Parts: sequence; structure tokens; C-alpha cells
Amino acid sequence: MAIFRAGKRVGPFDIRVGFPRDKSLDNVDRDPRLKQYANTENTIGRFRAAMAKAEGYARPARFAVKLFLPANLAKLANLKDQNNMVDTDSRGQFSNMQPSAMNPDHATMQDLASQMGQQVNLHCDSISMPGHDLQSQSVQYGSAPARDMVQSHDYAGNISASFYLDSHLRERHLFEMWQKMAVNTSTHKANYYDDYIGSLEIFQLDGNNQITYGIKATEVYPTTIGGIEYSYGNENQIAKQSVGFAYRQWWNLTADTIADYKGLDILSIDTDKIGKLLLGKVTGL
Repeated sequence: MAIFRAGKRVGPFDIRVGFPRDKSLDNVDRDPRLKQYANTENTIGRFRAAMAKAEGYARPARFAVKLFLPANLAKLANLKDQNNMVDTDSRGQFSNMQPSAMNPDHATMQDLASQMGQQVNLHCDSISMPGHDLQSQSVQYGSAPARDMVQSHDYAGNISASFYLDSHLRERHLFEMWQKMAVNTSTHKANYYDDYIGSLEIFQLDGNNQITYGIKATEVYPTTIGGIEYSYGNENQIAKQSVGFAYRQWWNLTADTIADYKGLDILSIDTDKIGKLLLGKVTGL
């Protein structure tokens, strides 16, 4: 059937014109081009073959985050008698200190972590994968050109992340309480290092929400809580909280072993649960 038809009778002749429909999609399944294979002998062919072998490319929007508050919260919470509110911690820095918003105790942080842990993980809007630096020193023998020889290594910088905020800014509240575990904002005294360090895991996901790469940062704590910009012109935007995490080092979850942490086979991680977490379909992780 034609797309357009028109006709006119001129004397004994009936003149008609029309535009036929496009037939380029007819019998597509029998198009010989579909049976052609990539030519690996040219640049485009090699690129297509490499892309197919790699099963696609990593997307920066496909990621998952697991944030762990200090691991010894339960141990420290047992140092206090919560029923009688009596300080049973023999360490001097905890003497005569009662739980409050200025001085959150470990039991309070435990409850906050159990209530907010999954929400914080899901609300992570962006995060930076940390890097690794080799530190070198210039060495020169005689008049020969100098060589930069590796002397040590370091994990420089912080992990920058941002989180969506709910209407009560609970995410910000969690990080504020975490910082107060490090230093008492009333007495301005710092607490023990092991009392406020946690860990952070970052996963790269593929198109099927399966983990393809993951790292674990150790001895993590929020060193910087950024400000929130308010504006009447941002009525339809979601408020975000930027946080800078300090850490000691990180390791690859696939093979590395550092600082008493054993290497973890990435295939043993519950990838289905991580994928569902990304979609907000689980109640806990």
C-alpha cells in the first residue's frame, strides 16, 4: 500500500501517481548482513571483538556501597550499665560522661546503625574509588642519569562521597554522631582510635547487578562533613550531604591480603543480594 496516492482524469486517460512505502525492513531475518561475522583483521573488527570478549564496559552509575560503623561498638557498649546509667568504663576519658547528643554512647550508635545502615547505603549518590601511590626517591650513581627508585607506598587522599538526605536529615545526623565518637565536642578531648574506626566497601556492578570488582577500605571514619547549600531556586532538587572519609589503606576483595585481613574470593559474595540492594528490594544487608 502506498503512502500517498493521487489521480486525475485527462480526456480518455486516467493518470495516477503515488509514493510506495519503505520496503527496507521486509524480510529482515533473511538479510545476509546478519550472518556476517566481525572482521578481526581491521581496527574496527578488533575493537568489536575486544568489546564482545570484555562483555561490555564498566559504567560509573553501576555501583553499590556498604558502610560499616566501628566494629567494636558492641564490646564498648557492654562497658556501661545502661539500666542504671552508671559509668563502668575504667578508662579515664569516659569517667563522669553520660550519654547525650553531645556525647553519644556506643549503644546509641548501635541502634542508629541498625536503623539507618541500609538507608545510608542506598542513599549513596556518588563515591570515589580510592587510589594507590608509589613513593620514590631519586638515586644517582656518579654522573649517570638519576633513577627514581620506589622506597615505599601510600594511600593518599580521602574517599569523597555524597548521600541523598531524607526530610529529617538522618544521614547527616548519623555522620555527626560518628564524628562525636572520635572527639567529644563538649570537653574537646579525643577518644581512642579503635573506638571510632569502621570500614567501607565499594563494588562495581555490571548490567545484571552482578559484582565484577570490589575494594574494602579499612580504618575508616568521616573526617569531613560538608555544608548544605539552600536556595529557593532548587525547589525540585534533592538535598545532598557530602562526606570525606579518612582511611588507612584499601585492598582488592578478589585477591589481596593486608594488615591481618585475608583475601576474599569475590565469587563468595552474595551478588544477588547486592543487586537487590541497589534496587531497594531487601530489608537488610
